[in-house]
Amino acid sequence: MDVPRSGLENFIFTFFNAEVAQKYLPDLLQGLVITAALSVCITLSGVLIGLLLAMVRSSGKRWASVPVVMFADVFRALPPLVLLMVFFFAFPFINLSMSAFTATCLALSLVLAAYAEESIWAGLRSLPVGQREAARSCGMTALQALVYVQIPQALRVAVPPLTNRVISVIKNTALGSVIALSEVLNIAHSATSNSGNPTPLVLGAALYLLFFIPIIALARWWLETTWQYKR
Repeated sequence: MDVPRSGLENFIFTFFNAEVAQKYLPDLLQGLVITAALSVCITLSGVLIGLLLAMVRSSGKRWASVPVVMFADVFRALPPLVLLMVFFFAFPFINLSMSAFTATCLALSLVLAAYAEESIWAGLRSLPVGQREAARSCGMTALQALVYVQIPQALRVAVPPLTNRVISVIKNTALGSVIALSEVLNIAHSATSNSGNPTPLVLGAALYLLFFIPIIALARWWLETTWQYKR
């Protein structure tokens, strides 16, 4: 005769089932590797594209700055999930098929690039006009003044808000589960369905915490010790 479990025992059996966790942990760790790789790809490509767009916008030429402004406005306004669905499901109709990883990386990179461009542009706008004029008077070209004088100072202003935006955007890697990307959330959801137990989802959430909390803590420490803006 089975002995009835207490409420606490039922809670642990349902949400912290050691047997289920042991079975699906290897798959979830593989998903975490995909999430980490995707986060690195999004961060590097998004910030780099945003930096290049801010540099183009700083040229002051209307034919160059207007498309950049339109890009930033559109990709900040569109929900990332919509972009993801378009890239993965609609682009094959124009012979531009891509993997779930590529579609997720592209969609979130463009969103991050839009925010990065605005942050860096705001940093450039905050600089005194004399910075550029002084660099030009020393014999630098406009591009050299931008790269060696303005951009380093603008980044000091832009990095704090941009860091928060990077963290916010890369958390959206979970949207890849919609197009069957084998990241943590998708694997956890499938494991929960297969096992009939929500322990994999709890374990997936724990892995997200283990992945993002060190990043957030490192970003806070880095900003407070390295990127303090001193006037």
